[in-house]
Amino acid sequence: MTLSWGAIIRLGLVQMALGAIVVLMTSTLNRVMVVELVLPAILPGFLVALHYAIQITRPNWGYRADTGNGRTFWILAGMATLALGAVIAAAAIPVFAMHFGTGLILSILAYSLIGLGVGAAGTSLLALLASATAPRRRAAAATITWLMMIFGIAVTAGTTGALLDPYSPTRLLIIVACVSYGALFLSALAVWGIEARVSVRRKDAPAAAPFLEGLAKVWSEPRARRFTLFVFLAMTAYFMQELILEPYAGLVFDYSLGQSTQLSGAQNGGVFLGMLTVGLLATGLGLGQLRSWVMLGCLGSALALAAISALGQTGLPLLTPAVIALGFFNGMFAVAAIGSMMQLAGEGRADREGTRMGLWGAAQAIAAGFGGLLGAALVDLARLYLPDATAFGTVFLFEALLFLAAMIMATGTISVRRKQGRLGDVQGEMP
Repeated sequence: MTLSWGAIIRLGLVQMALGAIVVLMTSTLNRVMVVELVLPAILPGFLVALHYAIQITRPNWGYRADTGNGRTFWILAGMATLALGAVIAAAAIPVFAMHFGTGLILSILAYSLIGLGVGAAGTSLLALLASATAPRRRAAAATITWLMMIFGIAVTAGTTGALLDPYSPTRLLIIVACVSYGALFLSALAVWGIEARVSVRRKDAPAAAPFLEGLAKVWSEPRARRFTLFVFLAMTAYFMQELILEPYAGLVFDYSLGQSTQLSGAQNGGVFLGMLTVGLLATGLGLGQLRSWVMLGCLGSALALAAISALGQTGLPLLTPAVIALGFFNGMFAVAAIGSMMQLAGEGRADREGTRMGLWGAAQAIAAGFGGLLGAALVDLARLYLPDATAFGTVFLFEALLFLAAMIMATGTISVRRKQGRLGDVQGEMP
């Protein structure tokens, strides 16, 4: 048996719950530290980077899900760890005002737990989807789960933003605790009984081997290895603009704080539309194949970045449409890449879906942290010698080149069956 549409939506609730907690850590607490506590911005930046760095453990979580107590166990264990880390992070906020060192230690512990929780829950969830979803539904499953995650992020950010006014540390802790443990409860209800009803383990599954040996076997697979490098390159390009787009809008286009925040919202709206487009056209109508959508997303992202760069030189008031276009093609690329990931996870050695998803998840997490810091560092360096518009524009063009390189790499990393053209039949075989 494979996952029904209802079961896929239920698993999407877990992704939504995960996003709801994480957005509080990367957005709300970030603002509180910088504005209310008047701490240097590098502090929350370091903590967010730490939670990404901890996710290098994703291959280990995927391996444990493959060989241990089942994926449901690790999904719930990860969500519990994530919820605990979020509550500790919120509790550390008032401690900073009393004793900075103690608050920092608590925050480091909290964000380490957050990274471990995201890695364990997210990797195991994707492994369950990859191994138990029928091939023709995998692209749609990727679209559904990621759209639900974006929805969870948007609703949580908007709702908690309203509830936090007026701000107090106690109010913050109560809201974070309610969201975190509510998300954990929702996740438990969502996954209950699903794994037991689907065939996620095969009769030819190998006996459990030591983690490093299992990881080495997956890394020895040419497709898995090349796809890992593709994920790192593409996601580095994807996240390079994360820390520089809003400053670009403020410094070059004179956007206010509210306007730049709305610009970020417009970009996320574009991501949502891009993901929805791939889901409807590729799965609903059978148009195109995963590799085609990945390549189109990379090409469109590169062109949008080139337009954003050019607008800084011309001063035309078209930044918002260009940013929406960037989000649209980013979303198109992301959901097609996730669909490719789910397809490839079932290829190669038996019963190693979790290990492969973990390997690719680690590459994505490292690229997220590296890409954001790389973009910011390059802008700081360029601004020493160039006007703001030229400095930012040069970095955006470099990011566009990375997307073009990822598009070229996709041609040799993601391929398709020659006799079947529907998106669900993509196999990810090397030429």
